[in-house]
Amino acid sequence: MSSLNKVMIIGRLGADPDVRYTQSNAAVANMSVATTDRYKDRNGELQEKTEWHRVVVWNRLAEICQQYLKKGSLVYFEGKLETREWEDKDGQKRYTTEVKAFNMQMLDSRGDQGGGSAPQNSGGSKPAKASVDLDESFDDMDDDLPF
Repeated sequence: MSSLNKVMIIGRLGADPDVRYTQSNAAVANMSVATTDRYKDRNGELQEKTEWHRVVVWNRLAEICQQYLKKGSLVYFEGKLETREWEDKDGQKRYTTEVKAFNMQMLDSRGDQGGGSAPQNSGGSKPAKASVDLDESFDDMDDDLPF
């Protein structure tokens, strides 16, 4: 195997998904996901470190996130890391690294989700899943928007 770019994150949303539409009417959702590492330091005291991750999803998966996720939702995302470059309004080059997710799984229990009812599963106890085909076209992204 020559290389691998795969990210799996389980965390809580810091805000409701921010969904926008490109000029070609493709939905794109941006989310901030917190992951927390808990450990004991040398003195045996419990420590916590929270990392924030930018997650971007496209098309139907973006609409599903908007419909079913809210601030505080526990969610699993799978995708790849991608760094984008753009110019801000002052002409300065800016960079951002984000998770471009192609798979999402809601991990909250049904009573914790709010914001509408979750898709029903035949098993009743399995979390709801959603994913998109990686081959979907991302060429219609408006590169002038730094989100």
